[in-house]
Amino acid sequence: MPALNEIKKSLLGLEPQELTALCLRLAKYKKENKELLAYLLFESSNEQQYIDDIRAEVDTLFDELRYVGAYKFTKQVRKILRYVNKYCKYSGLPATEVELLMHFCTRLKKTVTCSHPITVLVNVYERQLLKIEKSMGKLHEDLQYDYRRDLEALKL
Repeated sequence: MPALNEIKKSLLGLEPQELTALCLRLAKYKKENKELLAYLLFESSNEQQYIDDIRAEVDTLFDELRYVGAYKFTKQVRKILRYVNKYCKYSGLPATEVELLMHFCTRLKKTVTCSHPITVLVNVYERQLLKIEKSMGKLHEDLQYDYRRDLEALKL
């Protein structure tokens, strides 16, 4: 398999029509490629709207959660987390990751009652808080200060 640098050099030598055909072929090949391409073309210019759309979808997913047992409930929460992580990965911006993960943690904290703590979900929650802290380290100091206050409110 060729290195990424070799692929980049090869792409630079292509005509625009050939490059478009390759992008379309990649988008047809896998759903994630299509979603990433759609983000880059249509949503990356308005990051706040993108964040708001993902938050709304996460709210909908949490509203649809039903407690049918610890195992299935945990499985549903992890599915929501995979959804959030996928869209964080598409953006690649630390601020977007912090905001989406904080929203996920806020909703998870509201959804899971203290009377029925599920150890697995508590661990998931704490790992996400650590992930938020790590992403906050990549932000400007002023943003870090603002997010740090919100993060302190989320800690158990």
